[in-house]
Amino acid sequence: MRFLVDGDFNNGSLLKLILFCALVYLTIMSITNALLFIDKTGFEAQTIVEQYLGSEEQFRNPASYRGLLEGTHTHLFAAGIMLLLVNHLTVFTGLKQGIKLTLLITSFSSGLLDMASGWLIRFVSPSFAYLKIAAFAAFELSLFCLLAASFMSLALYDRKRP
Repeated sequence: MRFLVDGDFNNGSLLKLILFCALVYLTIMSITNALLFIDKTGFEAQTIVEQYLGSEEQFRNPASYRGLLEGTHTHLFAAGIMLLLVNHLTVFTGLKQGIKLTLLITSFSSGLLDMASGWLIRFVSPSFAYLKIAAFAAFELSLFCLLAASFMSLALYDRKRP
């Protein structure tokens, strides 16, 4: 990522294209993630509770331990790689350090809380549905800001080139 700082590297255009394409993929993934959440549960606590605890009226079983474990396992890897990339690129923007730090902490912590809240709803209390809503919203908002900042970092590179 050094090329974003000083522009001193070979094949810079190809690396920039790779990063741009990856950011487009991540943006589309973020949008589809939000659409899936809205379609599956929406922002209503009761619907989220039914997703994890099941519903006799809809003949829906509760989420299983294994199902939660598999989902968490997959999401930890994917979200971790995604956040590594966008947070790393955001470091190279002209944003103030406080904003960068806030985005970094918010993105990682809200992502973990989003994943943990399903476990908490299922095995502790349905009241954690509100945590799920808040964590999801914070995660998506911070991810949107990080993606925007990452796209900016690619644009800033052009200005630094001799």
